Amino acid sequence: MKIYDTVLFDLDGTLTDPERGLVSSFEYALRKMKLCFGERTELKKYIGPPLYAEWKREFSLTESEADRALMLFHEYYSVYGWWDNDVYPDVKEMLCALKKAGKTLCVATSKPEFFAKKVLARYGLDAYFDFIGAADGDRARDKKHEVINYVFENIGEERRASAVMIGDRSYDALGAIACGIDSIAVLWGHGTEEEIDAAGFCARAKDVGELLSILGVEKE
Repeated sequence: MKIYDTVLFDLDGTLTDPERGLVSSFEYALRKMKLCFGERTELKKYIGPPLYAEWKREFSLTESEADRALMLFHEYYSVYGWWDNDVYPDVKEMLCALKKAGKTLCVATSKPEFFAKKVLARYGLDAYFDFIGAADGDRARDKKHEVINYVFENIGEERRASAVMIGDRSYDALGAIACGIDSIAVLWGHGTEEEIDAAGFCARAKDVGELLSILGVEKE
């Protein structure tokens, strides 16, 4: 079994479940833009990927339309959406066990840095991480491989050789592959089994206990 000394975590769908706040924010923006999106439950597919590129492609938006859609999303999310989420069961205990085992823990999320840090601080998760890597404000760094590389720029390129990316969507696996590191899928998030099967993850974990076992750490 490969030993991973540095563990990168996605945020939405991996550490916290943001469904209520994000779906309400998606719905607000898309209704304001008068875009057809089907049932509210279908909006869950936008949890995880970079939103600007996803909406621009799916709704055939111009750059200015995509900018407005993202602005409307942030209009709602910045007030009502960002705090409306839950930490997944046993996540804090998992992070504590990993820290006690001497692992370097980082976040690698496509969520804007300002909101990522607010969410992590709200639930007291920020204290477990050595570095929080997230998207910047002008979309120069919002794709997952860009965020992962940004993490290594800050914690040291030498850590890449023993690092693994933990996430719930195909973007996490594809980003990891592009950056030359392994990835593990968690099955409690928002990625479908079909998506995870096709994404190229090196392993999968159905719960926190199984993830810790893959990482070679005992659950407390």
